[in-house]
Amino acid sequence: MAGEAQDMNWPLPKFYFKVTLGDKGEIAFQEVSGLDTETQIIEYRHGNSKVFSTIKMPGIKKFSNITMKKGIFKGDNKLFDWYNEIKLNTIKRQEITIQLLDETDAPTMSWTLTNAWPTKITSTDLKSDGNEVAVETLELAHEGIVMKNG
Repeated sequence: MAGEAQDMNWPLPKFYFKVTLGDKGEIAFQEVSGLDTETQIIEYRHGNSKVFSTIKMPGIKKFSNITMKKGIFKGDNKLFDWYNEIKLNTIKRQEITIQLLDETDAPTMSWTLTNAWPTKITSTDLKSDGNEVAVETLELAHEGIVMKNG
């Protein structure tokens, strides 16, 4: 019924967020995806088990690469400069913070990526008859996600 206590509890909108790329500072992205993790399954069966099926146990965690998209601005090469730091299997890894914000700019949820580094940058496509904004895509590998509320 309208006006009851449960009507004041709404799901969070996903369009208001900010991203901080370690010492590179806050960068405005239009889209962030890939904030998921998965645990590999280890199947095991005792040799003297009377049941003819396996036991499933949790194994190693896997983290998906994070994909971020942003508009291209004149003179803004921060992401490409970071990507170009990869030399002879060395890269400066960053801690990335993604925060979902409420209407007062306060974080309601945050995801922190540890040891993140760029694996791929895709620049915009070019079309002579197009009227879209130029968008570049950054793909990040990382070694873990920590999620916090508030």
